[in-house]
Amino acid sequence: MNGTVVALCIGPVAGGSMQLMEEVEAIAGQGLKGDRYATGEGSFNKGKQGNRQVTLMNAIFFDGSGFEFRDSRRNIFVQGVELMWLIGREFQIGTARFRGLKYCDPCTRPSKLSGKQKSFKETFFDRGGLIAEVIEGGIIKTGDPVIPPPNSY
Repeated sequence: MNGTVVALCIGPVAGGSMQLMEEVEAIAGQGLKGDRYATGEGSFNKGKQGNRQVTLMNAIFFDGSGFEFRDSRRNIFVQGVELMWLIGREFQIGTARFRGLKYCDPCTRPSKLSGKQKSFKETFFDRGGLIAEVIEGGIIKTGDPVIPPPNSY
């Protein structure tokens, strides 16, 4: 079963506002073009370009949470695919290919940067998403399918 991309975000500057995008370019070994993690300027990869390239999160967890996609500081929001099943596996979104690396723990940074009193870390406990690496660059658009490897379900 394929999932679907429902939203895309990049943050050009660490600590700066996230921007909703209709289309992004994934760059192999770096991340998303225009995002702070692609240049090694992210809060969790400062000076280590290629580390923590892209983050994905399940969109259904936002319903009633009080947080918007941009508040989460994540990049790709999906529905219809279990992200934890993609750890250690290759998958495709648009014309780009990824490898799921590990679970992305929710932290307090999104609450601080969004100015929300509600705790992002507590609200999204055990729902933080997935860290992935770009293994083949390409274009990703809102509405693109998330295609897991065969027999991953």
